[in-house]
Amino acid sequence: MPMSPTGPLSYGMQLPIQSQSTIYAEGWEAAATVVDLAAIARTADRTGFAYLASCDHVAIPRRLADVMGTVWYDPVATLAFLAGITERVLLMSHVAVVGLRHPLATAKQYATLDHLSGGRLILGVGAGHVKEEFEALGADFEGRGRVLDEAVDALKAALGPEEYPEFAGERFSFGGLGQLPRPAQERVPVWVGGSSPAAVRRAAVRGDGWLPQGDPRERLPAQIARLRELREAAGVEAPIVIGAITEPLYVGDPDWSVGRRTLAGKPEALAESLRAYAAMGVHQIQVRFRSRSRSELTDQMAAFAAEVAPHLDR
Repeated sequence: MPMSPTGPLSYGMQLPIQSQSTIYAEGWEAAATVVDLAAIARTADRTGFAYLASCDHVAIPRRLADVMGTVWYDPVATLAFLAGITERVLLMSHVAVVGLRHPLATAKQYATLDHLSGGRLILGVGAGHVKEEFEALGADFEGRGRVLDEAVDALKAALGPEEYPEFAGERFSFGGLGQLPRPAQERVPVWVGGSSPAAVRRAAVRGDGWLPQGDPRERLPAQIARLRELREAAGVEAPIVIGAITEPLYVGDPDWSVGRRTLAGKPEALAESLRAYAAMGVHQIQVRFRSRSRSELTDQMAAFAAEVAPHLDR
């Protein structure tokens, strides 16, 4: 896995098009096609991005549709498609709401994806927040945090090397049931998403990685310190990959309004700003570029990889 607590600061991205919340989607995405999605994935694969990520929502209620939209591609189908047209970039669910499904069903999907992609899966998991989704699928919304804790433990068993995995918990139990193919990886990394106290604790105790959601950079040092404190207290000695979602980026001097929060300018200045994440203890950053078209986005990705990324570890 190219992302580790001891390696250089790496970078990946949430795919556009596959989720189109008004909070972050660019205007051109509404008319984009699978051809555009494929071109973006191939650009990431070619230029050295560590991973591509896809979100998970089954259905959006009308009360949230104005903000969230209803365009949410299925992450397993999306990542499997991308696995077939890329060679090296890792494939991440960011995040799979695993409490919506039985762990054996989730394991079957993601084990097959890891098998078909040659071991490129990172399983990012989260508790979810849309009550109507849970209710429609007969899942426990009020207890979703406890469900997720147990589901993570069950998934670690179900995604291990055993053809007949075994697990016994309060909600989920299985044994004597074979699942092939097994994942290509001996151990699929499970990264926990979320920034609430419960999510940070979950990542500290159960995660191979942490995917904060919406933490501004000034809040991250305290969050990282808390995560490390909780992990040490739980006696977990394995290293954990700590992530961060950066501010929106634009490489170069834009001739259009990219928003006041966007980091824009010369590559060296962008790299200097992003190196602050590494100084906090972050190991991988998730980047997002402002763009007005697919071609502008892929140009931005290529410019970042060629002109900014080489300066991230100086």
